[in-house]
Amino acid sequence: MKVCIVGAGSMGGMLGVKMHNIGEDVTLIARGPHLQAIEANNGLKLIMHDGTVEFARGIKATDDIRSVGPQDLVILAVKAHQIAPIVDDVNTLLVNDDAMLLTVQNGILWWYFQLHGGQFDSRVIETVDPGGKLANSIDPRKIIGSISYPAAEISQPGVIRHIEGVRMPIGELDGEEKQRTRELADMMNRAGFKTVILESIRAETWLKVMGNLSFNPVSALTHSTLADICQYEPSRDLIDKMMTECREVALRLGVGIRLSNERRISGAERVGKHKTSMLQDIEVGKALELEGLIGAVIEMATLTGTQVPAMEAVYALIRLLDHTVQQEKVYIKAQPMDT
Repeated sequence: MKVCIVGAGSMGGMLGVKMHNIGEDVTLIARGPHLQAIEANNGLKLIMHDGTVEFARGIKATDDIRSVGPQDLVILAVKAHQIAPIVDDVNTLLVNDDAMLLTVQNGILWWYFQLHGGQFDSRVIETVDPGGKLANSIDPRKIIGSISYPAAEISQPGVIRHIEGVRMPIGELDGEEKQRTRELADMMNRAGFKTVILESIRAETWLKVMGNLSFNPVSALTHSTLADICQYEPSRDLIDKMMTECREVALRLGVGIRLSNERRISGAERVGKHKTSMLQDIEVGKALELEGLIGAVIEMATLTGTQVPAMEAVYALIRLLDHTVQQEKVYIKAQPMDT
């Protein structure tokens, strides 16, 4: 299968190494020092959580999407706010009728109401897709959604460090299980992921969103790890309140979240002293992935008449932090004090 991974960061890089090493024809879209390291080392290194090292020797990599040509599978692994500027380039990879686009972003994505069939069918979520640019550009019939549970990070250019997890369920937007979905799931399982086909990819999206919209911004605002947040009672209570608000929005859209708040929080606590992706971004001065994780949920709360005061307060604060970092062109990272 010809596979192009647009965004060879932590998750995209892990997928690329795993798929390349089972014989798929993989091309990575990367840039900057990361791309330079992949080219200089003739491959991309992946260090698994158990210390096992995998190396995708000779994997193709470029920063020019349009040079890659038509693909069977495109894995969109950039941050959600980075998709719109490259959507026309991505479409050059999807020209074949049977081409698939697998989305691996966190949060509520532009396609949420596409092929939905409910009250809000085809409604544009302005927070994540202003003016409907993505909805109008990408054929929703090509899209397969996924939920990325693995945690990983770029430990240095050309090296991905896996932290934990290999679960990555997938699902069609219309809820049907198709031959292509089965083939994709089989390929991902052979690559070492735990991939099942979900009847409702949206229901599982809400489960992941419930954790992302609470832990990520609180982590970035407080420079605290998952374990820190869960083991400090005031922050644990705030997370619980935000999850309850999220649960109510989902219910009003007809989705019940299958895990309790306590189980979701306890699961995060077991991950340990892991920095969320949002905290990692603050530490290097990157723009934050806010709208899909929390802004879109607040938009859906307004749509359904749901009160979400805790979510709104945290959203205001994290947007201010992001604005400050981008305006001042700084990064904010905790440093040990001299003793």
